[in-house]
Amino acid sequence: MFAKLHYTAKKNPFSLVSFLALGTIAFGATASQKSLAQPASASTVTIAPDVGGQPVTAYLPDTVSYNPAIPTPESILGANIGEWHVRHDQVVNYMKLLAEKSDRITIEETGRTHENRPLLLLTITAPSNRNNIEAMRQQHIDAMESGKKVGGDAPLIFYMGYSIHGNEPSGTNASLALAYYLAAAEGKEIDALLNNNIVLFDPSFNPDGLSRFAQWANMHKGRQLVSDSRHREHDEGWPSGRTNHYWFDLNRDWLLLAHPESQARIKQFHKWRPHILTDFHEMGTDSTYFFQPGVRSRKNPLTPDENVTLTEALAQYHAAAFDEQGELYFTQEAFDDFYAGKGSTYPDLHGSVGILFEQASSRGHLQDSINGKLAFKDTIANQITTSLSTFRGALANKAAILDYQSGFVKSTLSLAKDDAQAGFVVSASNDPARFNAFLALLEQHHIQYDVLTKNFDVNKVSYKAGKAIYIPTNQAQYRLVKSIFSTQTSFENNTFYDVSTWNLALAFNLDYAPLDKGDARSLELNDNTALKQLPFNDIQPNAYAYAFSWQHYYAPAMLQTLLEAGVKVRSSEEAFSAIKYDGNSIELQPGSIVVPKGLGQPENLAAVLRDAQQQLQVPVFSLRSGLTPTGHDLGSRSMAPVTLPQVLIVGGEGTSEYEVGEMWHYFDTKVGLPASIVEQQHLLKALSDPSINYTHILFPSGRYSFTESDRAKIEDWVKAGGVIVGQKSALRYFGQHKWLDIEIVSRESIDNAFDESELSYKDGASLYARKLVAGAVFEANIDNTHPLFYGYDDDTLPMFKTNNMIVEASNSPFVTPARYTDEPLMAGFSDDAMVALMAESTAVTTQKMGRGVVIGFTDNTQFRGYWYGTNKMLANAIYQSHFIR
Repeated sequence: MFAKLHYTAKKNPFSLVSFLALGTIAFGATASQKSLAQPASASTVTIAPDVGGQPVTAYLPDTVSYNPAIPTPESILGANIGEWHVRHDQVVNYMKLLAEKSDRITIEETGRTHENRPLLLLTITAPSNRNNIEAMRQQHIDAMESGKKVGGDAPLIFYMGYSIHGNEPSGTNASLALAYYLAAAEGKEIDALLNNNIVLFDPSFNPDGLSRFAQWANMHKGRQLVSDSRHREHDEGWPSGRTNHYWFDLNRDWLLLAHPESQARIKQFHKWRPHILTDFHEMGTDSTYFFQPGVRSRKNPLTPDENVTLTEALAQYHAAAFDEQGELYFTQEAFDDFYAGKGSTYPDLHGSVGILFEQASSRGHLQDSINGKLAFKDTIANQITTSLSTFRGALANKAAILDYQSGFVKSTLSLAKDDAQAGFVVSASNDPARFNAFLALLEQHHIQYDVLTKNFDVNKVSYKAGKAIYIPTNQAQYRLVKSIFSTQTSFENNTFYDVSTWNLALAFNLDYAPLDKGDARSLELNDNTALKQLPFNDIQPNAYAYAFSWQHYYAPAMLQTLLEAGVKVRSSEEAFSAIKYDGNSIELQPGSIVVPKGLGQPENLAAVLRDAQQQLQVPVFSLRSGLTPTGHDLGSRSMAPVTLPQVLIVGGEGTSEYEVGEMWHYFDTKVGLPASIVEQQHLLKALSDPSINYTHILFPSGRYSFTESDRAKIEDWVKAGGVIVGQKSALRYFGQHKWLDIEIVSRESIDNAFDESELSYKDGASLYARKLVAGAVFEANIDNTHPLFYGYDDDTLPMFKTNNMIVEASNSPFVTPARYTDEPLMAGFSDDAMVALMAESTAVTTQKMGRGVVIGFTDNTQFRGYWYGTNKMLANAIYQSHFIR
């Protein structure tokens, strides 16, 4: 157990002065206001600007003095905090300057964003600790690994992080004042914080999104602030600044690590293993302020109850600070703490206390709300308040927090020892690239695994030596291991703020099996044995042809590389065998790519193949003859030409920026295909442009409203040989206008599947939640002879579903290459009534239209950039759709 908690809130030395409450702002002559004034003239009238913002000292406690040698934010920015939305480059410049001027601060660039913006981490502590900081860190990590109880003089390590959603900017703007406070404040309060503790300070979790939104808000700011919520400043355009460069939500990426921002942050998290991690957000304008704990019944079951108790203790200090200011706030509702990939939950599974803060958003500089006019400066002030109350609450409960983290280590190892599950075996199958990506994820999360040195059979699957791993549950990352392999389908509370499962083995479509302790004892393992990789092959210049399998994850990238190099290729409709240059035979499955030399290939063909093989690690086979032992010969008409695709993704207002971004990210980073993103109002103009011959149009989820004339033009384009692909809600439009011959289960049918006769009014929200599919894995039967499933070995495939749209089953196997099984739910929550409706319904459908093809995916094949198992479905829609009849 841990030490006694302190709830009594004495006068807060970190509390803000009372005039931070909402009220009138006196106009002062700041440098920025002077810059807005017109040149003096007897005939000129100057309208006073309503600037907003205030000097840094107005945001901070007046109970301490400040070192005059430390520059204030306004002296560097030329504007008060909150007057304008700060850009990331301005944040970087100020943080670097503080590191130069203050002997408390060191600054590190931990990585770069997709847009090449630096990711910063400031380490802030007393100057006397500077030379000893690495020893302090290592002692802390040693204690974490051993579970050794530490003394009361051990440091608390804070990880203060701000604005992971770029259009929730009050956090990053508050970080300017907080960094100044930590650098310049003098007196016993700051000494108590820094003398024997360490503050890790990340001013901007999402630099690209922050800068995008700052540009939006600032470009719409006039001399007079407009609070009308309908004003364009408060109605952000598409795509929003919430997301990163590829329009992903980075607060869902702590576990998935699809992006450099997350990868850099997790590396630092594991380097330091902080006691407290803060995550500052914004919510709807008509809200007030939320801080955790959230809904207790909706916390992750692997999070210890003591974590919530500590969070409640810290909440007392947030509440006391807001009570003093008269600010409204709430706790224990609306927000859960369940999904392990969020910033406030991932730390909880590692012995840290992750805390979510949500401030009502001004979404600009000033906006009307039901609580009055909400000024940007006041949203900033509140984030400062809870940052400082976090420090105060943690220091008051330091002994309990230190005890909790050492106790967490011991309780984790105890749970692992008592668990009947000894671990999990996972196989590479026939695609080492997917497997290697899975291993890279494990390693970034410090999950230990061993390599099988002897074949092991379980559940009719053979796990091969050197091609399979064993992940024991008896390790420090027990809780995370259990989380990423969970197949839980029943939950105490069926309401989810985000997804209800994140089983990584299912997402990567890898064979895996849980083992009990008896089975695990039969394994032969070696943690130093290198996994067997597919060998690179010699590219023989005198070969008749070359070939590579479509099973490899990066086969589409290999094909795209060759097409861009002017190489002429063929794709095989059927399986065949061929004689390699060394005389041995090789079996190749449908979808395999063949490069015959006799098609007038580039002179440097062998070099192109050799370079692509080395870069993408896709084995290329040199073939001796066009005559095949089995299957069609290499000159057969079943070996169809593949041409360079020109892909258009429909984007813009009305479409899902997440799904557009996921498609873009996949093509851009995993395939190397330069897809065009065209707003739907410009689609017809793009199709009529003779300079670009688009081959495929992708419709993500969205609201589509083409005129009858425009629909006819799209249909004519398909009939002429084009391919259109619809995903999720786009299928409603496809079905409504007969682009696909499908029927979607009506909302009335879904409602009728639920018995409401015994429910009362208070059950309404729970009933609504039961009708949702909040991120669950469903199993589908797939026809791997169909072109959309070339490269797949098995006849079943896990698919991730995030909505309750159901396409009724078709009787034709030729237009339904994938349908859900009769018991489809594999992991996550879905009500029994929804599962029954989903059983045997359509997962993927196709339809010919003239010489073209229409394809429908019920689910998102690229979800959050980590569903490697279904990625190839989209690649097949691009590169293999010519085989669909």
